[in-house]
Amino acid sequence: MRDNDKPIANPLVVLREEFDDWAILFDPDEGEGFGLNPVSVLVWKCLDGKHTIADIMAELRENCENMPEDAEERVRSFVKDVIERGYAGYEAEKV
Repeated sequence: MRDNDKPIANPLVVLREEFDDWAILFDPDEGEGFGLNPVSVLVWKCLDGKHTIADIMAELRENCENMPEDAEERVRSFVKDVIERGYAGYEAEKV
């Protein structure tokens, strides 16, 4: 993932917010779900094709306390995971 990449959530994947700010991503085509903690929910909501990883990190710093030193690595790992699952990707470049 390049620094200027702007991941975007798959519009077919449903975010169902549950109790205590936890959520489930549900892929109706595959019938699979994926649990998200509150920080992952915030990251997911930033996957709109407008935010880079640096933008997402700025959003986390603004909204979260006591971020671990490896927070960016964790965010990159989460984004990579949802992309590999088909829950997110990148918009095709316009020619």
